Amino acid sequence: MKTLLRLLANSILSEETAYAHCDIPCGIYDPHNAQLCAHTVIRMTQLLADLKRGDETKTEHDIARITEVKEEHSDILEEELETLRNDYFKDEHFAKYTNLNDLFVKTFKASAKARVGIDMDSAQEALSGVQEIAEIFFKTKNVEPVRVKSVYPTGGEIVTHK
Repeated sequence: MKTLLRLLANSILSEETAYAHCDIPCGIYDPHNAQLCAHTVIRMTQLLADLKRGDETKTEHDIARITEVKEEHSDILEEELETLRNDYFKDEHFAKYTNLNDLFVKTFKASAKARVGIDMDSAQEALSGVQEIAEIFFKTKNVEPVRVKSVYPTGGEIVTHK
């Protein structure tokens, strides 16, 4: 009987961890981390593609680690975008930038596709979408967005502001 009551109490009183950017709201938002994650997904995709072409020096362990990093950064990318979409961007932003919602959807889909395979086109599409979102973000802050050459092994650019 005590065991049954304990199980019942545990199921009713169980704790769940909640994750959130900030519910104060803090006003601290930035698309930089999403861009960094997109570049990481590209780099991991490059490394996996190199393995497909015959680099036999990598072990199964290396492949698993590369894949795990790619998946983790794809998840973080999507979390960062969700925070921007749900917490930062307001109705007036979506009204002014009519393609913004579709841009988020397209970028989420590209990120998900890049996560599950070795698909450089999807990885690049995710980065492109994040960069467009970053440009809109900076415009809503009344600063001029600029693209600068990244210093990452992926090449490409990141969006920042003047």
